[in-house]
Amino acid sequence: MSRNTSGPSRSEISRRGLIGGAGALLLAACAPGGDGGSGGGSAGDGFPVRIEHKHGTTEIPARPKRVVTVGLTDQDTVLALGTAPVGTREWFGGKDGALWPWARDALGDRELPTVLAREELEFERIAALEPDLIIGVNSGLNEQEYKKLSRIAATVAQPAEFANFSVPWQDMTRIIGRALGKKEQAEGMVTDIESRFERAKSQHPGFADSTGLLATSISGQVWVYAEGPAPRMLRSLGFRMPSAAENLFSGDNREPVQLSKERLGVLESDALLLGIYGSPEESISRKAIYQRLDTVEQGRDIKMPRESELNGAVSFASPLSLPIALDGLVPRLAKAVDGDPSTEVEPVR
Repeated sequence: MSRNTSGPSRSEISRRGLIGGAGALLLAACAPGGDGGSGGGSAGDGFPVRIEHKHGTTEIPARPKRVVTVGLTDQDTVLALGTAPVGTREWFGGKDGALWPWARDALGDRELPTVLAREELEFERIAALEPDLIIGVNSGLNEQEYKKLSRIAATVAQPAEFANFSVPWQDMTRIIGRALGKKEQAEGMVTDIESRFERAKSQHPGFADSTGLLATSISGQVWVYAEGPAPRMLRSLGFRMPSAAENLFSGDNREPVQLSKERLGVLESDALLLGIYGSPEESISRKAIYQRLDTVEQGRDIKMPRESELNGAVSFASPLSLPIALDGLVPRLAKAVDGDPSTEVEPVR
């Protein structure tokens, strides 16, 4: 999966976002309205703004009114900062407007954005939305795509210091905050959510003595991850990766690793998050070799179906979704590592 990851295809596996999938493409019939009141900008409100990224430096001359997001999760952060995008890019879930419930709540009664395809950038449809800013922070834009988008409107691509689809939520929030002229608001959101992680960690000191791991079952194939939203969440809560899994990863990007059934012992950990993709009947979780793992026999695995709200919230890892992810994940992790095999972890639905 991507580190904004995954779905059944190999291209999705190479992306980095945790858990994702090939959600159905939904196309809205007409372009929605923009910011809903932010108005135009001037030098007096902090513009122009210059943002460096993988493909150069983008100057945003004034506060944007019509924003199109082409990163897989950028719409969440844009909405968290009070701006309604006129166009979004589908990742997975097939939600109206490519907005999961937390983002739909933030949209309120403003018009749903037009949904753009995930696999191919639709330049003509993007141009028809008449954006004055295109945001592709959680993306894998190549130079040619960036140049084409820049001819349509000022475009902020992914930062150079991270692998594609691998920008931590804090950096994503700050970059988008600057682009929208809402730097202080963005910093406040980062501080608030980081404090939520710290509270959860202090309330569950046992997390610091525990190992945690993310794996996915994709149509019977098993992948294990060192980077992405879920591994970052586990680290932020105090968990460390099991040494057997840690030893699998090499290189700066620490790409996902596929496990053969003979190597499933690598999944042994105090808490295992297992994303379920593809046919449930083909899932490794249905196989005896998985069910014989100590982690599984003792009820320390947390299975997250692709379309579950918890999986979506963890995968999007945005200022809007992270509070929901923490509320759903922390109690389950606490039960998984309490040392009592008789404790039942609530299933994820």
